[in-house]
Amino acid sequence: MEDNFSNSYELEFDFNNRNVKDDGVITVVPHRQLQIPHTMMRVFMTILCSLLVVCSVSARNRRHEGTDRQAAIYRLPPFERAVRCTKYFEGWHSEKHHPYVGYGHKLLPGERFSARTMTKRQADALLRKDLRKFCAMFRQFGKDSLLLATLAYNVGPYRLLGSGKIPKSKLIRKLEAGDRNIYREYIAFCNYKGKRHAMLLKRRKAEFALLYIP
Repeated sequence: MEDNFSNSYELEFDFNNRNVKDDGVITVVPHRQLQIPHTMMRVFMTILCSLLVVCSVSARNRRHEGTDRQAAIYRLPPFERAVRCTKYFEGWHSEKHHPYVGYGHKLLPGERFSARTMTKRQADALLRKDLRKFCAMFRQFGKDSLLLATLAYNVGPYRLLGSGKIPKSKLIRKLEAGDRNIYREYIAFCNYKGKRHAMLLKRRKAEFALLYIP
């Protein structure tokens, strides 16, 4: 406890001492306040400052690394950006994803590729071949052909161009009319089973950021 002069004390209650009277004796013993030696305090402060510096540098390095990675992909040619982006979002397709193999290639009639035996090199070659095929399909749209090809790789070309009962998309109709203000129409291709899918929306936004040429 403390008195009015901020001195600290301990209260000792002795119930077994033979010298204690029947009414009990309370002995008040002064208790010195804990003091940290100045040397120890300096060491503690030095360690604390060092930790703060290390944490600050680590956080700054992580921010720089993230910025460097983002800058690095923009230094790649657009086609390589499309390949990297598609690989990232498609991931690797195993046997349970049949008829898709590798990085999302859909097996065509007569193709004998197997998800079980496919190599990364084979999958990369198939992806590039598919993207080039779709680029040729959309070549009339000039610098937007790669963007459309990347979208078609995921949703299918006829979701864009229309076929039979599938109407031509608003995205294509705007481009045919010479209107390249297509951001909203592009990211609208993010539904799965009739509902907006967060990862598909993220994918559309990433593709547009990487591949749209103003």
